[in-house]
Amino acid sequence: MTTFDFGDGKGPVPAHQHPNGGGWVADTAIVAATAYLGSSARVYGKAQLCGNARVYDYAQVYSHAQVYGNAWVYDNARVGDNAQVSGNAGVFGKARVYDNARVGDNAQVSGNAQVFGKARMYDNARVSGNAQVFGNAQVFGKARVFGDAQVYDNALVFGNALVSANAQVKKTPFRVSRTDGYDFIYVPCRDGKMRVIAGCRHFTMKQAREHWTKTRGGTRLGEETMKILDYLESVSEIL
Repeated sequence: MTTFDFGDGKGPVPAHQHPNGGGWVADTAIVAATAYLGSSARVYGKAQLCGNARVYDYAQVYSHAQVYGNAWVYDNARVGDNAQVSGNAGVFGKARVYDNARVGDNAQVSGNAQVFGKARMYDNARVSGNAQVFGNAQVFGKARVFGDAQVYDNALVFGNALVSANAQVKKTPFRVSRTDGYDFIYVPCRDGKMRVIAGCRHFTMKQAREHWTKTRGGTRLGEETMKILDYLESVSEIL
């Protein structure tokens, strides 16, 4: 009987090498003949790799996780517990997807990001850096969560929203679009301060007003921006 140690503390267990790529598969796991498992990748526990899914480099899929469709997991990424990665989704870098999280469509999780709990990612959403999405949170559309940001509880982040730096979003943020399509949101950060996130900008309200006064002062977009900032600030005071 052929055995292999997957490094999960259970020692050598019955296993075999997948014919399409040569990666090791525990006999308790399922890897379809159509899937690809690279020579350094691992699938163990009762995990399933189905369809045209690809797992390669040093990636691991374990426990009861499922990777299927045209999804791909690579680099040093991990997908575990009851998590699912499907569609054309990708998990790479040192990213982790676990618990009951779902990543589908064209969504991507990369860097050191983590998606867990009952979180959902789909459409063309991206989570990267050291960001975390968890709880019952959902990130979809073309939304981006990166830096050290956290999106959790029942928050919905969608559209073209950008959540960055050390912002914390635990409920659906107020998002206001300027007439040129530029989105503004106002969220708390880990230092307890509220900040305006717009594009790559991550300002306190005072910094935001100073910045757009300097760059847009005396223009219609500048006036519109000030009204948006007024609105965000006033709404945050009553919620």
